[in-house]
Amino acid sequence: MLPDRGRNGRNSRIPAKPVSRGRALCRRVVGMNTAWDAVGDGEFFCPACGGDRNYQRLTGRRRFVLLGVPVLPRGTRGPVIQCAACQDLFDPDVLDHPTTTRLSAMLRDAVHTIVLAVLSTGGTGSRPVLETAVCALQGAGHEDCTEDRLVALVDALATDAGRAAEPDCAPGLAIELHEALGPLAPHLAPAGRDALLLQGARIALADGPYTPAERDVLSTAGCALTICSEDVTRLLATARTPS
Repeated sequence: MLPDRGRNGRNSRIPAKPVSRGRALCRRVVGMNTAWDAVGDGEFFCPACGGDRNYQRLTGRRRFVLLGVPVLPRGTRGPVIQCAACQDLFDPDVLDHPTTTRLSAMLRDAVHTIVLAVLSTGGTGSRPVLETAVCALQGAGHEDCTEDRLVALVDALATDAGRAAEPDCAPGLAIELHEALGPLAPHLAPAGRDALLLQGARIALADGPYTPAERDVLSTAGCALTICSEDVTRLLATARTPS
């Protein structure tokens, strides 16, 4: 026997139960009806479609129906999120997952923040460090990044925040790392979080072993990415090992 299918052709999430003729007739006489109203819209990542789609936020008014005529209100339903493409309904927390467009932007910002954090420890004076940093940023989508622009930006940030006199990861820098990496971490697989930290580690190692300030910044970045301290130590050693 073929499985029951929803209107979009996929297997129904709730298997259909056989309905007796008497019950079917009863449903035609009395029953419940929900009238849905759209109260918002936007774009979200649809789990059923596997991509970014438009959605409507719906709220429902339940009514007791007699002979097809609504006669008594029976409360409300929702809100729910309906995909404009597949028409599936989801709980509102589906909007907590960023769209692919938003996720790409968050990744670009994360790489940018890690690179600036590593360079703020004094790496702008090394040509290999700058070359590695520019390569990482261009690979993340900052195509217009150059060594001169990067140096100017790091110098401006150091002057503004007073980081040049800080031997370790300054509080302001730690906050920036957590603000950029914290919201992204839940949406990345462990391998993705590790890859971000390794990018920063390889920039720091471009001119030699880690300095105490570089190690402190990378440990802070690992914490913001919810990587445990033991794994941070392992990753920093892995980055040092020639491939």
